[in-house]
Amino acid sequence: MAGSSPPWIGSAYLFLQSTCETIALPALYESSQKKPHVFKALKLALADCTGSTNGVDVLKVHCSHPHLIVQLKFCQRESCRRFLQSYRDGALRKALQSHLQLSLAVTTVPLEMQLKAGSEHLDDVLKDEDHCLECIYREKPDRLRDEEITELEESLKSLTVHQSINNNVAVKDCTPLSPPSLPPSSQGSSLSPQVTFVFQGQVFANRPLLPDDHQKFAKLVSKKWKQVARSLQRSCRALRDPAIDNLALEYDREGLYEQAYQMLLRFIQSEGKKATIARLISALEENGLISLAEELLGLHSTEDCS
Repeated sequence: MAGSSPPWIGSAYLFLQSTCETIALPALYESSQKKPHVFKALKLALADCTGSTNGVDVLKVHCSHPHLIVQLKFCQRESCRRFLQSYRDGALRKALQSHLQLSLAVTTVPLEMQLKAGSEHLDDVLKDEDHCLECIYREKPDRLRDEEITELEESLKSLTVHQSINNNVAVKDCTPLSPPSLPPSSQGSSLSPQVTFVFQGQVFANRPLLPDDHQKFAKLVSKKWKQVARSLQRSCRALRDPAIDNLALEYDREGLYEQAYQMLLRFIQSEGKKATIARLISALEENGLISLAEELLGLHSTEDCS
């Protein structure tokens, strides 16, 4: 019976990049003032292309310069199909450009987009819609909606917004979101409650991982990134062994830096605010990467941590 069938649920990652040198989407999203405007434009564009404000759920928005990476969850096959059709024919790009122009009060926002589901680059197979749907269906969401996204959603709902998905109507309401009700940028923010950890007899604040940590780790960890990933996987379901092996295969041509970078990116996307420096330092210690841990904590300059 149709009523007994399991729900159709799938996930994909939408990579967004502005080709305009003066507009960096990650920097805008990291700004507590601009973030709500970027999020509002994204939600309106997704509603335009799926035909409903509930057609697709945003689970996480991650800043990975120069990309803004949006993790999407689809709960209906037809909504996903409409999304794919809009993505393929350029309607999603045009809608998002239009909403960003209004929300950010700029003349133009040229965009490049990429769509991935697991290791599959869907841009290469967009003509095969059923295959794309199958790839998205196979890639189940590996996280719940991020707390920050929930707060942004609530802020957006509190506004007087046109409910019509017609682009000509929806874009008329570009009232700025109210700053007092918005969450601060998560970049560099302190954990609540503030916690500390001890490394080599010194006490350090347990802060979220920063872009600088991300880049240093990828540069210095070398071939031991898999060992670190397996240490992290005990508390991160997004890094189970198949995921680690898939990352190694997917980014084999790009080399160790990209493999390590993507592994830590997966950890950060999955864990959100719980992706802290203490957890990474613990994994490094466990694998004998003391010099790299010292480098991330600013204790000295590391020349070789491989």
